[in-house]
Amino acid sequence: MKRHTISVLVNNHPGVLQRVAGLFGRRGFNIDSITVGQSEEPGLSRMIIVTSGDDKTLEQVQKQLNKLIDVIQIVELTAYPLVDRELSLIKVSAVSKVKPVILSIVEPFRASIVDLGLESLIIQVVGDQDKINSLIELLGPYGILELTRTGLTAMTRGEVQGDLQPNTTLT
Repeated sequence: MKRHTISVLVNNHPGVLQRVAGLFGRRGFNIDSITVGQSEEPGLSRMIIVTSGDDKTLEQVQKQLNKLIDVIQIVELTAYPLVDRELSLIKVSAVSKVKPVILSIVEPFRASIVDLGLESLIIQVVGDQDKINSLIELLGPYGILELTRTGLTAMTRGEVQGDLQPNTTLT
């Protein structure tokens, strides 16, 4: 199974996210990650959807998305050089004697401490999924109390995205 990162430009209307997510569910396609936010165009939002499957599955996803009225543009980002990032907040149990050890683990990841309590701290880390997974693995023995991840966001390097016309689908 190949991982696909898809950018979907949609009208910013109530219910669009539900219709896109519902389409995936009805067709039996899994969403590994989805992020949604404003785009560079007023009135449009960009969804970054990560899904897994073969090329035939991706083609079916694209065909189904194109049937939705509010979908303006679909681009498979993994077909191009891209930049992808995720943000994670990790709350770790940290009594005073282990705080320096945890800080030494966090530093090489260029992560930051965003909250410091008497018996816990919250670490913020931004990077690709491998970086975040590695930090989580290293912090695991100290006791992860809570973990949250934003999901992947991505864009193509250079001018590829801006050169596409509305309703263009790339595979």
